[in-house]
Amino acid sequence: MTLHKNHTLNSTDKLTLLAKELNIHSWNELTSFIANLPYGRNENRYDFSLVLSEKKGSCSSKHALLKALADVNQIPNVSLILGIYKMNHKNTPGIGNVLVENNLDFVPEAHCYLSIQEKRFDFTSSSSSIIRIENDILSEIEITPNQVAEYKVQFHKEYMKNWIKNNNIPFDFETVWKIREQCIYNLS
Repeated sequence: MTLHKNHTLNSTDKLTLLAKELNIHSWNELTSFIANLPYGRNENRYDFSLVLSEKKGSCSSKHALLKALADVNQIPNVSLILGIYKMNHKNTPGIGNVLVENNLDFVPEAHCYLSIQEKRFDFTSSSSSIIRIENDILSEIEITPNQVAEYKVQFHKEYMKNWIKNNNIPFDFETVWKIREQCIYNLS
């Protein structure tokens, strides 16, 4: 993703200094570096600087780090988005037959990405493409980097509980959450 202007990372905060230690000096270098890091949960989900030191991250930690760095480096029009989308076989290959075995077309899944100049971008991996889920997005809200841990999980669970109730899903929340967890497990 290239912005009209490739912003230089000029801040002297801890995150920017960590990036510079990795020879990352611009926004485009940063987004490319992050997208090419492997997917993985970090040791501490509240410290997204670990994406740089552990050289891995989830959609939440990677995009929270990018938003935090955009803010401290005064890169305009970058928003952190929490989206809920219909996770299914087409938009999330690799989830296995869990949905079919449970007679579900999809389960609502939470995903973090950025909105840059009002366009969606997914830097979760080098092969991530927001286009895959764009037509299946059910809800989007803007969040802060500090909301990627607890708030994201709570929002996701509440959304799923309402979806179960409003759509007469024949399972309770715990069952649907286990189905979702199995899908996520199958991805790894």
